[in-house]
Amino acid sequence: MSPFRSSTGLYENVAAFLCYLLAFVGGVIFLLIERRSRFVLFHALQSVILFAGLMVFHAAAGFLPIIGVIVGMLLSLLSLVLWVVLMLAALQGKWLKLPWIGEFAERQLNRM
Repeated sequence: MSPFRSSTGLYENVAAFLCYLLAFVGGVIFLLIERRSRFVLFHALQSVILFAGLMVFHAAAGFLPIIGVIVGMLLSLLSLVLWVVLMLAALQGKWLKLPWIGEFAERQLNRM
C-alpha cells in the first residue's frame, strides 16, 4: 500500500480506486472533499471527465437508428474495460493518463 494518506485519511491509492469504483459520483465526491493529494485529485478529475463523456456518447448513441444499438454495446464494453483497468492502476499507485482526457485532467489540476 502507498505510505501516503490523502486529506480524507485514506491511503492515496485507495482513495483513487474509489474515484473509479463509484465512477462519476466517486470522482465528484473526491473533488469536493480532497484538499491535499494531487494523485487523488488527478484520478477524480479523470474519472469525472471520462465517465461524463461516456454517458453523453452513450445517450447520443440511443438516437442513432439501427447502428445505435451496436455503438451502445461497444461503448458499454469500452466503459467496462476502462473501469477495470483504471481501478487496478489506481490501486497500484500508477498515474495512468488516458490520451486527451488524462492530459486535460492534468492541465485542470495544475490550475487548481
